[in-house]
Amino acid sequence: MDFRPFLNRWVILGSLGFAACLLFSALIIIGWTSPRVSPDVGFAPADLTMIPAPTHTPLVSPVPTNDPLLATPTLAAAGGGFDDYGYNDQAGIFVGPADGVDRNLDGTVWGDPTYANDQLVMKWNAEWDRGNDEGWTNPPYNAWTNNEWNGMVPGGSGSVWHYNIVWVGDCVANPALVPPGGYCVWTQFATIMDQGVDPSYGPGHLWFAHANPTGYGAYP
Repeated sequence: MDFRPFLNRWVILGSLGFAACLLFSALIIIGWTSPRVSPDVGFAPADLTMIPAPTHTPLVSPVPTNDPLLATPTLAAAGGGFDDYGYNDQAGIFVGPADGVDRNLDGTVWGDPTYANDQLVMKWNAEWDRGNDEGWTNPPYNAWTNNEWNGMVPGGSGSVWHYNIVWVGDCVANPALVPPGGYCVWTQFATIMDQGVDPSYGPGHLWFAHANPTGYGAYP
């Protein structure tokens, strides 16, 4: 059978167009399209050791004695159990509204009311207490503390955030003390975990630090 009468330019162009449509449909089905950034993934800067502590959910530390955040000492609560602020100094834990973490029940956290109603769980070890007692002048310290913020409460900020902080030495003078993926804070400390959700800062789940290694036992 002679097919030459059917091989005109219109048939050829139509066949090519049909093939192009099939190829385009296949690419859509297998997902070969431009990638999109999901707001649920968040954003982590490439070099986390070079950025300062972010201005989202506050990063706080225990203040039973001399706290690195404060210019003046705050006295430890006497005896055992939880005090009116939420501290249990003997157990090395704070549990309660964040309003009390600065040992001042004034409806703010160091003057900022944004996160004062959030529930905060903060833990620290005995080495952190030793560092506070010595003013962090007799290193090394195997010291760590963490923050677990829950703002999903009545009157809360809506933030859910997690910090892990360890002593590493003077990371301002020697940035190499900070592990990859962390950042230097309070001169002698590295934030090795800094992540969560904070609608006042930005959409989605945000990561600012995820150091390697992430376990407290690797420091110093």
